[in-house]
Amino acid sequence: MGRLYLCATPLGNLDDITLRALEVLKQVDLVAAEDTRHTRKLLDHYGITTKTTSYHQHNERGKASSLLAELDKGKEIALVSDAGTPGVSDPGYILVQQALEAGHQVTVLPGPSAVIAALVISGFKPYPFYFFGFLPRKKGERRQQLKEQEENPWTGVYYEAPHRLQETLQDFCDIWGAERRVAVARELTKHFEEVFRGSFASALEHFSAAPPKGEITLVVEGKTETTADPLSVDSELVKEAVTALIRAGSDLHQACRAVGKALDLSKSQVYRLYHG
Repeated sequence: MGRLYLCATPLGNLDDITLRALEVLKQVDLVAAEDTRHTRKLLDHYGITTKTTSYHQHNERGKASSLLAELDKGKEIALVSDAGTPGVSDPGYILVQQALEAGHQVTVLPGPSAVIAALVISGFKPYPFYFFGFLPRKKGERRQQLKEQEENPWTGVYYEAPHRLQETLQDFCDIWGAERRVAVARELTKHFEEVFRGSFASALEHFSAAPPKGEITLVVEGKTETTADPLSVDSELVKEAVTALIRAGSDLHQACRAVGKALDLSKSQVYRLYHG
């Protein structure tokens, strides 16, 4: 049977590749790359002449079949993304799944990962954490997703495109609160590496002049419980306040947040008192 290698490649600095990855890239029969031109720069830098083929999000399902055919012949293939570990946010899952189902060997060559790099440099508690990837591009869908995640106490890691950063930070401000903290990691390991740490409001101001360039990873602080005791709060008062805000045009989410802020309670605590 064939063997598929999941090969992590540098985020930017070409010296970050592992010795094992270099050996595998030299010995495999084929390198399946997200962008063959980008990967060729890495291979040329280390004098590697292995043949490459494209494997990206637009041909992922169709190309998986041809790569499986090569594995069926006993070939060895290295799968790489433009940067970091393939299959995390870039194409790879479908090929891995089908290769395993066909009985082929799948081996991972660990190395650079923007998720882990940004998490540990953020200054936030690194565990437990969750990785979401890219938020929805459409504003309504993105804001709904943030509403669903707002109460999560874990540190969160997100990817974002430079041209959407300001809009996404504004949504975080509106839904999670302007004072919640975030680390915006940009161009990690590269010459212009930047990690901005501060509130959502200060991050929005910092990046307001112009959309930043480069790959961006957001690390966001988890929800922390307030110190107020919900048992000491008059539930009827809470219900009346939430009801009044809803009648005035707020939705339940906004009303619970506003009342919680006034009474030093979390949104979830207000929600429970309102329905209690």
